[in-house]
Amino acid sequence: MKLLTIKRLMYNLLINKSANVTVQLIRYTIVGGFAFLIDFSLLYLLAKCVGLHYIVSASISFIAGLLTNYFISVKWVFTASKIKNRKLEFLFFALIGIIGLILNDIFLYIFTDVFKIYLMYSKIISAALIYLWNFFARKYLIFNVSKNNNLL
Repeated sequence: MKLLTIKRLMYNLLINKSANVTVQLIRYTIVGGFAFLIDFSLLYLLAKCVGLHYIVSASISFIAGLLTNYFISVKWVFTASKIKNRKLEFLFFALIGIIGLILNDIFLYIFTDVFKIYLMYSKIISAALIYLWNFFARKYLIFNVSKNNNLL
């Protein structure tokens, strides 16, 4: 009996569409973790292997993570959008991400240049600080749909 309950829970958590904030937060964490791995790896590659300045590298890698996050989030994390036009939806998603990018670059500068923390550790701290901003801004500004709050 417990195995069936666990199986149903996992199915609801990973497969079924859900408007439940907890389920969406868990899924967003999984997606965010994957997007972070892309961001983090690309940052290391560009800054340490290619030799680009770390702020340029961080900006490029952040955008790669943003695109990954968007495409997986709209398919798996959030069930519906307030914005019916996909291009406009992506624009709002990206604008929230750009605020995150600006915060990312500011945090990286402060942690790396001011506090002299190793770049890759600075990235981990920065990502942790930006994570909740991204989720709740996207959840409540783009994907929290009720009968009366659809835009466009």
